[in-house]
Amino acid sequence: MAKLCEGRVAVVTGAGRGIGREHALSLASQGAKVVVNDLGGNMDGSGGDVSPAQSVVDEIKGMGGEAVANGDDISSWEGAQRLINTAVETFGDLNIVVNNAGILRDRMLTNMTEEEWDAVIKVHLKGTFGPSRWAAAYWREQAKAGKPTSGRIINTTSVSGIYGNLGQTNYGAAKAGIASFTIIAALELARFNVTVNAVAPVALTRMTEGLGNAPETDEEREMRSPRWIAPIVTWLASDEAAGVTGRIFEASGQTLAIAEGWHRGPSHAPVEDPTTLGPIVAQLLAEARPNAGMDGRDGSWPQNAR
Repeated sequence: MAKLCEGRVAVVTGAGRGIGREHALSLASQGAKVVVNDLGGNMDGSGGDVSPAQSVVDEIKGMGGEAVANGDDISSWEGAQRLINTAVETFGDLNIVVNNAGILRDRMLTNMTEEEWDAVIKVHLKGTFGPSRWAAAYWREQAKAGKPTSGRIINTTSVSGIYGNLGQTNYGAAKAGIASFTIIAALELARFNVTVNAVAPVALTRMTEGLGNAPETDEEREMRSPRWIAPIVTWLASDEAAGVTGRIFEASGQTLAIAEGWHRGPSHAPVEDPTTLGPIVAQLLAEARPNAGMDGRDGSWPQNAR
C-alpha cells in the first residue's frame, strides 16, 4: 500500500519536541524525507541546542526513514532561507512546509513588556512568514520553469488566537495573524498548485503544561497527547489534500473540526448621527451570535469580558 507522502520532502519547524516532533515522525512514517528544524531553545525562546532536532532525526533513521537536522532561527530572514535551502540541497526538492515553532511569554496586558510582545510576534508570525516566503519563491520558480509543483504549507494557529484567551494578547494576536496569513497566502499561491492551511492544536506539551488544569488521569493525559495533531497535518501534506486550501482545522484528542472564519452578521443601513446609534447597536447585538469561548462554542465567552 502506497504511503501518503511517499518521496515528498518536508520541512518541520520546532520539531525537536512536542507537537512538532509528532509531525516529523508521522510524515516520515508516511514516506516523507524530513528536515527537522529546532533551535533547541527554552520555552521563552532563550538559549539553543541542536540535540533535540538530532534526536528526532535519529528516530526517523532508526525506522528506516531519511532526515536531517537544522538549527536555524526561522524568525530571521537568513535563517528561514537557509532552512528552505537545506531541504532542496539535501533532498533535491521541497514539497511541504509545516510552520510549528513557537514560544510563550504570557502576561496580562497591563503588565506586558515591549520585549515580551516583540519576541512572541517575531517567533510566531515572522517565523511563519519567513519559511513560507522562501518556499513560495521556490515553487514559483519551479512553476515558471514548467516543472510540476504540489506544494503544501501547513501553519499553526491556536484557539487562543481564533477565539481568545486571557493573558495572551501577544500570543493570541500572533496566532490570529497566522490564521489570516493562511487565508491570504492560500489565495495567492493557488496558481502555483500550492495549498495553505492551518491547524489549531490543543495538546499537553512543554509549552502548555503549566496552563489550565493538569490532567488527573491516564485517560485525560492521553486525550491531550500531541500525537492527535499529526494525522491531519500529515494528510494535509499529501496529494490527497490537493483540493483543500485556506482552511483552519482544530485538532485534539477530543475533536477534529473546521473553524469557521469571520462572517458578516446582522446589519443596518449606514448611520450619520452617532446619537441615534444606541438602540440600533443594541438590536444588532441582540441578533448577532455571541463570541465563541475557548471551546469554540457560542455563549461560552466570559460574561465579564463583554
